Amino acid sequence: MNGPVIIALPGNEKIAAQLAIELGGTPGELETRQFPDEETYLRVATDVSGRTVIAVCTLDRPDAKFLRLMFTLATARDLGARSVGLVAPYLSYMRQDKRFHDGETITSRNFAGLLSRECDWLVTVDPHLHRYASLDEIYSVPSGVAQSAPLLADWIGKSVERPIIIGPDMESEQWVRAVAANAQIPYVVLEKTRFGDRKISIEMPDMTQWNDRTPVLIDDIISSAQTMIETCQHLIGRGLPKPVCLAVHALLSNDAYQSLREITSTIVTTNTVVHETNRIDVSAVISAEVSKLIDL
Repeated sequence: MNGPVIIALPGNEKIAAQLAIELGGTPGELETRQFPDEETYLRVATDVSGRTVIAVCTLDRPDAKFLRLMFTLATARDLGARSVGLVAPYLSYMRQDKRFHDGETITSRNFAGLLSRECDWLVTVDPHLHRYASLDEIYSVPSGVAQSAPLLADWIGKSVERPIIIGPDMESEQWVRAVAANAQIPYVVLEKTRFGDRKISIEMPDMTQWNDRTPVLIDDIISSAQTMIETCQHLIGRGLPKPVCLAVHALLSNDAYQSLREITSTIVTTNTVVHETNRIDVSAVISAEVSKLIDL
């Protein structure tokens, strides 16, 4: 067998199975549970000696997943894997990229250092790069970044009549601009001021010229959904129809999802994080990036 062994961490079975098909790989068997004292038991039950191993683990809600992932990567290497890679469709701990207050941990760098010690390469989808130009600034292993913009643009083209793409803040501009270019439709980027984790202010320009368009809000991450909710309220207040909301990564809590659903026509996300709004499959763009990093 020359293809890689694809090991799905719990909750990642569906996308791992699709990657195994696209990469000509073998699904690996992972046994894991918690002891009564809540320590983790883990066993890689597939022979990985001399094989390329790919662990698949999306890293939303990462604190509960991280140790199990690290044990998996370390065990595969200890069992003689030729190389060990990580596919993390959503890569966490990218937001804290600066020390804003004395004594703060720059978690993006710390997290990158820990992962880089246990894997030979990693692939993710649209990481939240703000002050970093690329993952190479914090990860010491080769990385591949799968781009979702063509997939989002394709969905808009097939599903929305006369769209106008709207970015809720300047951080969203890189995704908004890329999607708009792929779909060849106009876009607007708004200005946001954040006063805390859940308090923001949106500055809305004159939208009169777009009143005959369907607003499509795009961001990389929906988490508390406060930015999307306030933007929707502003757009509806200006006479536009209920917006369509698109995001790459659905980190939505139940409350956030319900609140957003009430003021949108549709919410659509990719399957980087499992959620009922998943409509866009990223497995093909992930496998293309993986193929660049391993010798299958």
